Amino acid sequence: MTTTAGTKAYDGLIPEGRLDELVRAWLAEDVPSFDIGGAVVGTKQETATLLCKSPGVLAGRPFFDAVFRHLGCKVTWEREEGEMLAPSPGERIQVATVQGEARKILLGERVALNTLARASGIATRSRKMISLKEEKGWKGVVAGTRKTTPGFRLVEKHAMLVGGADCHRMDLSSMVMLKDNHIWSQGSIPAAVSKARDMAGFSVKIEVECGTEEEAREAIAAGADVVMLDNFSPDDLGCAAARIKDDHPHIIVEGSGGITVESIQSYMHPSVDVLSTSWIHQGTPHVDFSLKINH
Repeated sequence: MTTTAGTKAYDGLIPEGRLDELVRAWLAEDVPSFDIGGAVVGTKQETATLLCKSPGVLAGRPFFDAVFRHLGCKVTWEREEGEMLAPSPGERIQVATVQGEARKILLGERVALNTLARASGIATRSRKMISLKEEKGWKGVVAGTRKTTPGFRLVEKHAMLVGGADCHRMDLSSMVMLKDNHIWSQGSIPAAVSKARDMAGFSVKIEVECGTEEEAREAIAAGADVVMLDNFSPDDLGCAAARIKDDHPHIIVEGSGGITVESIQSYMHPSVDVLSTSWIHQGTPHVDFSLKINH
């Protein structure tokens, strides 16, 4: 049983069954045979304290909870998912406690900490991007990409959400994105869009990656819902997006390609609806947490 200090809109977003499935795989990877360290400490009941040692947005509580729920331990949180943690240099902020058998606490320790540290790092970068959006007064959406870690996507997408970024498409089934290889394989943008629409039906959006404004207009004429203007300069993106929106106000215009925290504000044009970037989840520094059994 896991208790929390409060609730947020994303609490319960991930079904427990899916969380349990992830946890089983993570623990099986970490302990493929003997847990000798666990045998050393045994079944004595202990309480451990989760400490935050570097600044960042707390994210990943559902996964941390699931690890210890699976192991029969109880987690009590003192900080909320999405809360900014700001320890001073050398300070340690108490975030939660974990109660259970010593061997179970230590069995889940590294898996739970790795997940929390990674998720919190992504949420922190996402929050940074959103703060730049608010500073600029831009009304569009900052989104992550599908360039996530295999087997860890749910954690990373959840962290984007906690940090305030849009998850973009979750997977290949969420939205059809026709990129250069899809176009080349079918011979043309209209051929690729037509084939996709036949299979996707009315309920799934179709996005086409476009290297020029002309390709974007071709995609729109073929029935695309979203056009991604890829690797445009900030000025070229703004001008092309404005012309496209003037002619097709209903079309979603996305900008992507090489967008970082240093450059994103220059891409925030009024006619651009979405800016997608992998900066928030690739090469992301972790937030530093530790879990210490109380003496």
